[in-house]
Amino acid sequence: MGKASINIGKEIHNELLRQGHSVLWLSEHLGCNRTNIYNIFSRDSISTDLLLKISIALDKDFFALYSSMLAASKDGTSPAE
Repeated sequence: MGKASINIGKEIHNELLRQGHSVLWLSEHLGCNRTNIYNIFSRDSISTDLLLKISIALDKDFFALYSSMLAASKDGTSPAE
């Protein structure tokens, strides 16, 4: 089985765009500046604490992406795209 990975920064960016929010909106909700948000978009990993804050701000369970990958690795299938 090949190594699957999640580009969490890209997932967060896509969700922000899908919801129609701006980088400024997210930076205000996280209490940081816009530069930090752009930095998050470029990451392929993130701390669980920050991921929780982003999940709450966007009302989206980003942890489910990892849970899906874990479940797929246990049963030998590929996670749903």
